[in-house]
Amino acid sequence: MEKNSSYPQIHSFHIPVMGTGFSIDTPIKVARYGISSVISLVDDTLIEEMRQFHAQKSGEPFEPITKYEEDYRARRITAYLNLVDRIVKKQISELKKTHFEIGSEITKYFELLSDKSPLKTLYNKMLKTSNLREKEKLQEELRSAVIPGDINVNIMTKLDRENYAPNGDLLPSHFSDALAALRGYAQSTLQSAIIFSAGINQRLYGYTEEFKDFFADAKGFIKKRIVIKVSDYRSCFVQGKFFAKKGLWVSEYRIESGLNCGGHAFATVGLLMGPILEEIKNKRQELIDTLHQIYNQARGLKGQPAFAQPHEVMVTAQGGIGTAREDQFLLDHYNVNATGWGTPFLLCPEATNVDEPTLKKLAAAQEKDLYLSEVSPLGVPFNNLRDCASDLERDRRSAAGRPGSPCPKGHLVSNTEFTEKPICTASRLYQKLKIESLEKLNLPELDYSRKVEMVTRKSCICNDLGEGALIKNQIPKNGTHFSAVCPGPNLAYFSRIVTLKEMVGHIYGRLSILNATYRSHMFVKELKLYIDYLKNEVMKNSTEFSSRQNKHWQEFHSNLESGIQYYRELFPKLLAQSESYRQKALYELHLLHQQLENFVNEHRSIFFPELVEATS
Repeated sequence: MEKNSSYPQIHSFHIPVMGTGFSIDTPIKVARYGISSVISLVDDTLIEEMRQFHAQKSGEPFEPITKYEEDYRARRITAYLNLVDRIVKKQISELKKTHFEIGSEITKYFELLSDKSPLKTLYNKMLKTSNLREKEKLQEELRSAVIPGDINVNIMTKLDRENYAPNGDLLPSHFSDALAALRGYAQSTLQSAIIFSAGINQRLYGYTEEFKDFFADAKGFIKKRIVIKVSDYRSCFVQGKFFAKKGLWVSEYRIESGLNCGGHAFATVGLLMGPILEEIKNKRQELIDTLHQIYNQARGLKGQPAFAQPHEVMVTAQGGIGTAREDQFLLDHYNVNATGWGTPFLLCPEATNVDEPTLKKLAAAQEKDLYLSEVSPLGVPFNNLRDCASDLERDRRSAAGRPGSPCPKGHLVSNTEFTEKPICTASRLYQKLKIESLEKLNLPELDYSRKVEMVTRKSCICNDLGEGALIKNQIPKNGTHFSAVCPGPNLAYFSRIVTLKEMVGHIYGRLSILNATYRSHMFVKELKLYIDYLKNEVMKNSTEFSSRQNKHWQEFHSNLESGIQYYRELFPKLLAQSESYRQKALYELHLLHQQLENFVNEHRSIFFPELVEATS
């Protein structure tokens, strides 16, 4: 696997961002073992609470940054990231001083490594060396090789609320949620990466130009790297070009499955992960060369010297990976630099924040308990756990005649149907006003009930996704906690609370922590999710499609057909798997194709309108 020489990788996997709170302090838990992870920058209130918790735990003084102070959101983020940076650096310093003995931190560092890692080879050589002087020399070499995993951050670009001064005046645009978060990261001491997810935000992307840490220095070193989470090659090119024209380099393209993932699910137009990775693999050098030319031109316009060679570009993949063989196949066949493992880490308390009741529900969850819901106020499908505490509390409020959340944080405000300032569709105010407007329409009772249910199903996820961190760490708060959680479908095949050693061992194939539930290959599972998604979306509005919508679903179907043909040719190449496994995968592919074709034939007026017209 290609190594990133500028930013060395200790592990071939990373832990992606999970919710607002599940990975909020994951670097403090795992970075000292060389594992990179991602902190969400959505919830500055939670960030401030975690800063107080970890400052006190580390014996550092804590001075609160209140909401009444200027630029409080950016300052809270900077202060927390600087604290995490100091804690991890101290951990690494202390780890290097420990002895190579059973149970020590430095022993754990090297024991966690993949058996294919050159450092692991060196470590094993040290263990087998009997000559004391030679052993000590090797130990010093190992100590000098210890580096932490990256403390990366994530901004969901769609969450860019405008903010107001205490007197009600609209603040300048650089005080919006996303721009303030970017500024908070840019002004921190971190040397790491920022991941932009959920599509292009031109205002946010343009703001990166204001901070020198995002630009390469004369030697090509970039202190704060730009990473974009994308779902296809076109997105890689469009977003990479946007930054290149500003003299900024995208250091990593993080490919995520549209549906076989946790959190919000951004479905593609039927484009499947395998074909997407294949296209990126085939066009990777073309992408780099094209962007490098644009990048150098932009640097020239800024009076900066050009670089003869492009900076390194990493490609990583995540979403639904469940076995070491799947992981290795992605690394080998598609030449990705690393993989992302998210959902399974929810069952690893050493790495993530999940409160005990939710942890038990996650461990017991089966396929039927994990579903694509409509609870998100963003109007984007959201992966959910049935009967999580947040949803139960939402339903209790509705049953009591008080639907909606008090909206304590408001990061998802977007609706101006009833108010001048945007409000959240999960809020008590919006749901009250919306239900009152429905009452005035004198709808038939069944229609009215359905529309009310659509209103009241929205949950306060911007607050509740962070509650698990507060509950687990026993951080006091006024009121009661009701935690939400957002696991991907992959969780159904993991049913045991595990240690970090077990989780990493599973990723590297040293053991298996899968349960007895039959698990299809990750590509087959994603295809099934896409076919189910197509059926559900078409059936919702099967009599109301415009010609433009028909074209969308025709393209969706065409892409699925192309993906199925691609997998027919790919699955026989899964040589690390047994012959029976390959045949089973092909058979499942055949059955899913039949399902797709049966559904399409039942709705020919949508998928083949010209044929229907010709025969009518």
